[in-house]
Amino acid sequence: MNNSEEYSSSKFQRTVISVEEAGARLAAYAVLLEQEVVPLNQSCGRMLAEPVHTPHPFPAFDRSAMDGFAVLAADTAAATEDNKVWLEIADFIPCGAVASRDVTSGTAARIMTGAQIPGSADTVIMMEATESRVVNGITYVGICKPQEAGLHITPCGLEMQTGELVLQAGKIIGAGDIAVLAALGVSAVPVRRRPKVAVFATGTELLDVSVPLEPGKIRNSNSPMLEALIKEAGGEPVMLGTIADNLELARHKVQMALEAYDLVITTGGVSVGDYDIMGDLVREQSGEMLFNKIAMRPGSVTTAAVRGGTLLLALSGNPGACFTGFQLLARPVIGMMQGAAQPKLPEWNARLGADYKRSNSYTRFVRARLELREGMLYAHPAAVDESSVMVTIKDSDCLIVIPPNSGLISAGELVTIIKLPGEIRG
Repeated sequence: MNNSEEYSSSKFQRTVISVEEAGARLAAYAVLLEQEVVPLNQSCGRMLAEPVHTPHPFPAFDRSAMDGFAVLAADTAAATEDNKVWLEIADFIPCGAVASRDVTSGTAARIMTGAQIPGSADTVIMMEATESRVVNGITYVGICKPQEAGLHITPCGLEMQTGELVLQAGKIIGAGDIAVLAALGVSAVPVRRRPKVAVFATGTELLDVSVPLEPGKIRNSNSPMLEALIKEAGGEPVMLGTIADNLELARHKVQMALEAYDLVITTGGVSVGDYDIMGDLVREQSGEMLFNKIAMRPGSVTTAAVRGGTLLLALSGNPGACFTGFQLLARPVIGMMQGAAQPKLPEWNARLGADYKRSNSYTRFVRARLELREGMLYAHPAAVDESSVMVTIKDSDCLIVIPPNSGLISAGELVTIIKLPGEIRG
């Protein structure tokens, strides 16, 4: 993945660049979208636009961690099993209430879990560690051993201090983040607008998913896959159907999409055949072509251009290449448009689960299944990983990175993997 050498091929004057260089060229046009404010209950999965600092300590007061009695630790110093210390229960503090009086020497306050510690009290004794008695209508609590100060008290600011940074901008908001925002009183959350991503599929051979198969035709599986991938990346997919192999029609539809949406993704029509219209369209001089060949397998013909400041990313029509191209190139762009702190998928190390020998001068990204075995992560290459093969996409939770000209890589060797979204299913 570090090969930055460029060279031209004779067919269509294609200049091959590295995956890193392709990503960098796209990143230069991944415009950060504006902020918007959404209710807290609609913020899950959104990208936080501003850092969050605590307006007050949390918890905001010393609180009891147990149901029991708030006392002065010094009052318990002489307590033993044979010589219990008896303290008058002078107050009752349920959760959500405050003490009606301070705890003074010789007294205790009955307190519930989460309630605010009364003034002067410096420890809480668990209910189970006490006994009680009533003398002349007054209830006392009996303590049979000394208690340390601070016991069973959650101090003010234990979790967060005033002004502390608790959530970074660019973070995808999850359930735990929502809990923090709610505890801090953030009812309206600043997030980045989701990019609207237009999707076209090209090819006269494509049928809608609801249409019966016809001789020589195939159902359009890439568009539904891209729709799901865009949602997964935080974007809003706008599905604009299919374009037959007609350059003038494609030019018109793509131009309309470029003027209306934040990013345009197409699938198909970028190879070197007579009917590969997206390659022809991108090479036109109506905008800047960023690249039309990448040193990667699958998806080497992935192509990109800029028209009126809007990115056009033309992915391969082969399902495997379309999927890989999206994960490596489109997903980071969608993330950067939302200000993601980590727009790229994470790279991990794993042991190769089986021998692999299939390499050329390009970096290969092999669909694979992860397995956690005896504390070690193994990546098992898909048995069939052709660019045109679709079914192994569903079984893959990572891409194994096979360097150029690597030869045989034996099972057990350490390899780099790109972790795909979702849990490890192996």
